[in-house]
Order: sequence, then C-alpha cells, then structure tokens
Amino acid sequence: MRITGKFTGGATGTLLAAVLLLGTAGGAVADETPTPGGSASSGSSDSAEAPTEAGTSFRTATAFRPGQRATAGGSTGDYLYWVFPVDVGQRATVKAKVTLPDSAAARKGPVTWQVDVYDGLRRRQPCVYGTQTKSLAADKSSVELRCVLRTVRAWAEPWANDPLPGSYFVRLTVLDAKQEDLGLPVQTEIEAETPGQGGAHAVGGSLTTPLTPGRTTVSQSGGGASSAGAQLAASGVEPEDGWASGWWTDRWLWTVAGGVLGALAGIAGYTLARPARRNAAV
Repeated sequence: MRITGKFTGGATGTLLAAVLLLGTAGGAVADETPTPGGSASSGSSDSAEAPTEAGTSFRTATAFRPGQRATAGGSTGDYLYWVFPVDVGQRATVKAKVTLPDSAAARKGPVTWQVDVYDGLRRRQPCVYGTQTKSLAADKSSVELRCVLRTVRAWAEPWANDPLPGSYFVRLTVLDAKQEDLGLPVQTEIEAETPGQGGAHAVGGSLTTPLTPGRTTVSQSGGGASSAGAQLAASGVEPEDGWASGWWTDRWLWTVAGGVLGALAGIAGYTLARPARRNAAV
C-alpha cells in the first residue's frame, strides 16, 4: 500500500506539474507567435507616413496599411479608392468617415454615402455587420460608416465566393444626392483593422500566390506624391511581415499539448489501476 500511495502521489504531482508547464509554455508561445501576415493594427505601421490622397479607380487605388488612417480630399460624387492587405485567418474591419467643411453647409438636401470592399479579384464582398450605407442629413456635417468582412480563408472552391488572402480595395462614393449638391468639397478618412481569428478558422490548403493583381500607383500616375508615399504605394499591398506560409496555426500547439496530456493521463490511470506489488515471501 505504501508503494501504491507513493506511485499515485508521484503520478498526480507529475500530471499537475505538466499541466502547469504546458499552460505557461502555451501562453508564452501564443504571445510570441505572430498572427499570419503580421499584427492586426500595431503602432509599427506609423513608421511610414499615412497617405493623404485617394485613387479614382481600382488601378490607381492608394495603398495603406492596417492601423493607419488614410485621408483624402475630394468632391461630392467622386469615386475614391484605397487598397490594403488582408492575410489568412484575419477578419477585416473597414471604417470610413466623411466630413463636410463649413463651406458645404448650405447644401440642398441629404446625401447618402456608401463604402464597398472588393477582394483581389474585384469581387464585392458583403459586410457581415456594420453600417455600410448611411445618409448625411442636411443639418449634419459628418457621417461614419463601418463594414466588417468575413474571415479570410486560405483557399476556396471555384464556385465559392469566400474571401481569399490578398489585396482588398475600398471604394467610397455617393449613392444619392441632389444635383445641386454634387461637387461640394469633402474630407474623408479611412481605417482598417485586421485582427487574427486564431486556429478555429484555419483550414487545409493554401493559395500559391495571394490575390494581388497588377496596378499602377498614385505616385506613378499623379507624379506629385512624396518619396515616403511612393514607397508605401509600392509595398502597401503586402503585410509588413510578409504573407503567411499557410501551414502554421495555433492548432499545432494545442494538438501537441493534448497528446502530451493524454499520455500523462494514461500513465496516471495505469498507475492507479494496476494491482499493488506484494512481497513474495508474504
């Protein structure tokens, strides 16, 4: 009985120590392991200047990184375009704000604004939730829009319309306005957040290349952008840490931890259930 108690206490202590060790190690690895495609909206994006212009088409869309606040001036009725990267396992949230200066306060009626998001194949992606379309009353000076997309998948069937990793285009425009109000000056702000959703949304397979179709940048077409803006426009369609390889998720960590805990549980169960050893002389 003493031997049994000794082995039982030792196995229980070993099991508890292993659980605590794995929990600590799992938390440390989870904290140190970057999310696919880089952080969601870290302050490192501030190292490059946020763009202050917007494109007028898909090919001239201005690039910005998640976490930056892109601004642009325009006129009521213009089509304004931006582009930013979204990687595997991330859920993008696009926020837009339109502000009319005091000079535009004398407009004739309400103006309806809408923000649309397109993937690298220029397929319009539906918003899971958020206010995608909103009317700006005649006595109001600003309106805010928000669009939350579905989680980006590593791959999809040919017939599916699932969001895939790559460049995502943002289009801000007016849906409805009186003829007299078209052409009034406006100031716009665009932000994007791409938090990772973890291994729960990880699937097998991956794209060979993210969907980043060729395009010309604003700096190339306009010629008036700064060198920092030119570098951002050239590299803004790729996450800061590069695209995810497609095979690593935190599922691997929990799978290994589950296997270790299962083995320890088996050893503890055998130790508790085996018959006690008795002295042969007795």
